[in-house]
Amino acid sequence: MKHHIIVKFKKEAPALNEILPDIEKIFEGVLEVPGVKSYNLILNCIDRSNRYNLMIVIDMEKSALEAYDNCKAHHIWKDNYSKYIESKAIFDSE
Repeated sequence: MKHHIIVKFKKEAPALNEILPDIEKIFEGVLEVPGVKSYNLILNCIDRSNRYNLMIVIDMEKSALEAYDNCKAHHIWKDNYSKYIESKAIFDSE
């Protein structure tokens, strides 16, 4: 399963190129969750106000979703970055 997190940051958030290395470090931690195979951070290539900025795609077994939701990396992501997020969408696909 692919777990997509699509994020639009607030205008007052730090520049994405400044925080991306930290986000990358955080998501390295999801690889410790049994059933998580990989992750990918994808930047939007178009800078328009009606676009989202970042898509995080985590390849995992469906059964790993609950463990991912409860893992340390997921909580660090939410604790450190939710204040900068204007909106997000979560989408899961086969």
